[in-house]
Formats: sequence, C-alpha cells, structure tokens
Amino acid sequence: MRILGLTNLYPNPWLPYRAPFNRHLFRLLAEEHAVRVISPIAWTDELRARRRGADPLPAGRWGITDGLLVEHPRYYFPPRVFRGLYGHCYRASVRDAFRRAVAEFRPDILHAPWAYPDGWAAVRLGHAAGLPVTIRVHGSDIRLLDRYPARRRPTEQALRAADGVIAVSRELRDLIVGMGVDPGRIIINYEGVDPSLFHPGPRDAARRELGLDRAGKRLLFIGNLVWVKAVDVLLDACARVRRAGLRFELDVVGQGPFRGSLEAQARRLGLDGVHFRGALPQTELPDWYRAADVFVLPSRSEGVPNVVLEAMASHTPVVATRVGGIPEVAIPEVCRLVPPDDPAALADALVAELTAKPRDPDAWPVARPRVEAVAESAAFFESVIARVTGRQLVEA
Repeated sequence: MRILGLTNLYPNPWLPYRAPFNRHLFRLLAEEHAVRVISPIAWTDELRARRRGADPLPAGRWGITDGLLVEHPRYYFPPRVFRGLYGHCYRASVRDAFRRAVAEFRPDILHAPWAYPDGWAAVRLGHAAGLPVTIRVHGSDIRLLDRYPARRRPTEQALRAADGVIAVSRELRDLIVGMGVDPGRIIINYEGVDPSLFHPGPRDAARRELGLDRAGKRLLFIGNLVWVKAVDVLLDACARVRRAGLRFELDVVGQGPFRGSLEAQARRLGLDGVHFRGALPQTELPDWYRAADVFVLPSRSEGVPNVVLEAMASHTPVVATRVGGIPEVAIPEVCRLVPPDDPAALADALVAELTAKPRDPDAWPVARPRVEAVAESAAFFESVIARVTGRQLVEA
C-alpha cells in the first residue's frame, strides 16, 4: 500500500525529538509499504526557532527522516483564539502539499495521528480526493475538550466522518463512542515499546554511563514541559517529600514552554538537586530509566503514555496519576497510581516507593494487558489499514 501521513506530531529540524511514537510507527510501516509524510510546522514554533538563530528549512521545505520524504508546510493560525477555526487554518496551510502528494505519490490511504485539527483537515482533504481516512487518537486530543470547548464540535465531526478510528486505550474508545462515533469503526491499538532499547540493566552501570552519583535515590520524569504534564504538581510534591526528611535528586528530561517557570518554581521551593536535562533522543533514554529508583508521571491527562510502558520494560517502579488509559496498562505490583492535581497524594506515593524494599528483578511481573513490542503494534495497525482500504473494518 501507499500510505500518506498528515500530522503536526512528527520530528522536524527544529524539534528533532518530537513525537517518537509517530516516528517509529511510520518508520516500521515503511519497511513493508511506501510511506510519505506531510508534517506542518506551526508558524509560532518557526518564529521561536529563528529567533534562537536556528538555520532555515531547506528550499521547498522538504526533509528526509528515517529515509521517508517529509514536507513541512508552514501552519498559520491565530494563537490562543478562535480555536474552532483551527481546522480551516490547518487545511488551508497544508492543501498545496496534499495536492502535490496525491499527484506525485498516489496514496491509497491518508492517516492522521491526532483528532483536531489534523484529523478534521485530513477527512475533508482525503474524502475530496477519494481517499479513505483513518484517525488515531492519543489522549489529550479527546480528554481535554472541556478545556478547549471550541474544539469539541469539529473533533466530533472528524471522528464521525473518518473511515476508521484507532484508539490507544479502552478508556478513549468509550469516550469516542459517547461522542456518537460508530463503535464498529473504532479499533483499540495499544502503542508498543522497543524491547531492544528498553530492558532491565544494572543501575550502577547506567549511572556510571550518565556520570551520575552512584549513591542516593533518584526520581525521573520524561515528557514535554507543558501544562498537561503537571510538572508543577511534581515539584510541589517533591517539596513535601523533602520536608518528610527524605533526600533524593530529580532528573527532568524534556523541553517545552513551561521550563522557565518550572525552574523558577524549583528555586522558590528550595529544591536543590532538581536537574533539567532538556530534550534527549530516544536512544539515550534507556540508561535514564535504569538509573532511576522511581519513574514519575504526574499528568493531568493522558492516553496510554509510552514512558510508563518504557519504565516498566526497564524494571523501574512507576508512580503516576490515575488518568486516561494508565490504569489499563499499569502493573499493580510495581505501579502506584494517585489522583491528578493532588501533590499530597503524589508525595505520599513517592515516600512509600522511595522507602520500599527493593524488588527482586527476577520476579518482575508481566504486564496486564500484554503490552506489545512496537513492531507488533505497527503490524496490527497495518491490518487496520488493510481493512479500511478494503472497506471491511471490524471492531477489535
């Protein structure tokens, strides 16, 4: 098949570590199929990059990622206002790139891994060109609609019109059904991890590789520094843990618009030993998981976050919030789940985990439900695409 992807969640020269889950999906699909990607870049991101002195994109705004041809049209929109019109802005911004792809690449299917505005624009462009369209929903594109109510109607329009909808958790599937989407067109496809990267290993060796102190407790957060990830709640919880008399260090891996305010919050709370490491390539993450005593994800909203799966695959205990699909994949014996936006509960869970007896690495429990390797997840998605293009989509 010839698969055309349309998504803003994909690496680009200015955000090279963006959305590794989408990058790996398209890369694995390309092993068996022809794949091309249109990945628009918000004009605000481009402006920030140019102000930092970053090089401009190549002529034509083309690039190659993992051997795939990627076009990066500029996405124009009015920041923080008229969100209900973002789909129209997105469609207008990518229309020329889409028409070129249809003429040159002749795709069999259009896939958009985000509901709005990506999926909304994909349905209109794809159906006008006679292409079936699938939308993959990841979590916050559905779970945060109450925070951005102007997005609800076009999101529902996109999902109802799509030929297939892939949800990364059962919780998301139920939410989508509640939006009036035909259950027979929704398939659950848990995202997978790469076992060649994420596997257990000696903690001392990982700390030595990273140049970290081999003694003492370490917490780890990996994710974008944005409101939904709730690192502000994590810092408040860490202050409570310190007041309880426990010493530890916190490694924050990721980048985002909240970094400055979070660094200021850590200073205000007197939290020495909080290290903002910036964004890192996925190939460097395994040692960070293995070096940590506890992985922490304090999110306000999630689908099924790969970082939780990667931490469990690395045999690192998890403290996370009970949101989205996390309870579906969390192994109870090694994961402590707490309510979101509750720094006291988060602090209590961290204290309990930091003072718990070390687990026997040879007795680490198996994930329930089984979390597939990323290659198996991609193979399952291939079957979804085949059924959609054959108009034989059935519920998983």
